[in-house]
Amino acid sequence: MQRKGLGLLLAAAAAYGYFKYSKMSPEQKNSMRTRGKDFLDKNLGGLGNLFGKKKDTSPTGSGF
Repeated sequence: MQRKGLGLLLAAAAAYGYFKYSKMSPEQKNSMRTRGKDFLDKNLGGLGNLFGKKKDTSPTGSGF
């Protein structure tokens, strides 16, 4: 019973967030993206390698 209610609550929060985001101006959207990136860099900087930032660890630098 609680899982069903939690899912409904999360779906409602996501719908509300999408609605608010769709009403923002382009400047507000850009500002929000910039603040989000800054927050991730400051607080989760070590996790950047997990999300597509690949380090080249080969000694030649060729990637093979």
